[in-house]
Amino acid sequence: MNSAKIAEKLVDWIKERVAAAGSKGVVMGLSGGMDSSVAAVLCQRAFPKDMLGVIMPCHSPDQDVEHAQALAQKFAIPTRTVVLDSTFDTLLKSLPNEKASSDASRLAQANLKARLRMLTLYYFANQLNYLVVGSGNRDERAIGYFTKYGDGGVDIQPLGSLLKGQVKELASYLGIPRPIIDKPPSAGLWEGQTDEGELGLSYDELDRYLASGEASAALKEKFKAIIAAAEHKRQPPPVADLEL
Repeated sequence: MNSAKIAEKLVDWIKERVAAAGSKGVVMGLSGGMDSSVAAVLCQRAFPKDMLGVIMPCHSPDQDVEHAQALAQKFAIPTRTVVLDSTFDTLLKSLPNEKASSDASRLAQANLKARLRMLTLYYFANQLNYLVVGSGNRDERAIGYFTKYGDGGVDIQPLGSLLKGQVKELASYLGIPRPIIDKPPSAGLWEGQTDEGELGLSYDELDRYLASGEASAALKEKFKAIIAAAEHKRQPPPVADLEL
């Protein structure tokens, strides 16, 4: 299926999901990244008058904010900017500093940023009777590369069946600015963080494995282990089945 057909089907799907929920439109975070940019343009096509993009810097690189603003300007996407720096700092000061490794502490703080953004999006969604749209792709869903109840806490995921490479093709078709498409994928969770660097694998390798099962023996075992470990993120919380 070519990018034009994919875009058309996803726009229709977004409309259908919003109508089924009895909602008026959609709200989503604009991170300045490729995936969120693609999802935002699809949402703008579906709801040109009832779509809101929220820019939520939280000690974020200036470039991410600039890219989010450039996208919104190019596609006439209404935005609100909510700076979360001080909220994050205040909450972090209120939390006890448990004994943990530096990596664990950094991850806990990064997840806190993602969850603050989720809270912000649902604030707007509740006020406007909108659905919260996520930008997770098939690769991220498969390996659990998202924060549980953070960027994974959304109502719909229009890109959830698309591989990273397919999202990139769709980005080119939609006219997403090249600097957004070409920059290394990053969640912007800490300075210098990139998705592939954190994961220790490339999206091309993961795309190939998910599409065809092709990978070296070592990579296959790595993929299987990562996907299995993330199963809890893709499922609702288990409920104890008791016969009372």
